Amino acid sequence: MASYDLIFYHSPNTRSSVTFQLLDELEAPFELRVLNMKANEQRRPDYRAVNPMGKVPAIVHNGAVITEQPACFIYLADLFAEKGLAPAIGDPMRGLYLRWIVFYGSSFEPAIVDRSLARQPAPPSTAPYGDFDTMLSTLVGQLETGPWLLGDRFTAADVLWGGALSWTVGFGLVPDQPRIRAYIDRFSARPSGARVRERDAELAAAHEAAMSI
Repeated sequence: MASYDLIFYHSPNTRSSVTFQLLDELEAPFELRVLNMKANEQRRPDYRAVNPMGKVPAIVHNGAVITEQPACFIYLADLFAEKGLAPAIGDPMRGLYLRWIVFYGSSFEPAIVDRSLARQPAPPSTAPYGDFDTMLSTLVGQLETGPWLLGDRFTAADVLWGGALSWTVGFGLVPDQPRIRAYIDRFSARPSGARVRERDAELAAAHEAAMSI
């Protein structure tokens, strides 16, 4: 059994909220360290020592520092392997699982950033995601394989993508297609989401109160 000396750096209502939801799904014991981004606490030297990029999430486990959301997901799901949210090495589904976690950062996010900034993307031969329509149709094609990305099996990849699609559809950056909407609705119904949203609301309220003093 691993030692779960785990610290989680988080700011409410940011991309780290979905990592918070993964920790809830894993029933993981951890120490929560909250950063008030409205007060620029993510730019303090003590946090820059953890993540020089000044971003959340970040986790520290037994002295090992992990940043970047997909890396945090891979690490945490493997750390709490007994929860079954990551196919083990040797499982035929492991490659597909890793593909979709990495696809989020390598293809989806760059495409979303270009679209959100109304920025002309690079030519398909040099863009990290090729073109937006191909990226999106590839994702939707995978969603058609079952209720979850790996068919009937819910994994950490679904926590990552459920959160990503919820906010990108909400901001109009991804079309609200029936297949995507059904996936978001299934994900949003999970009790872990309600628990994290409630906790984030409390944290955000505390940050607002602190800023008004």
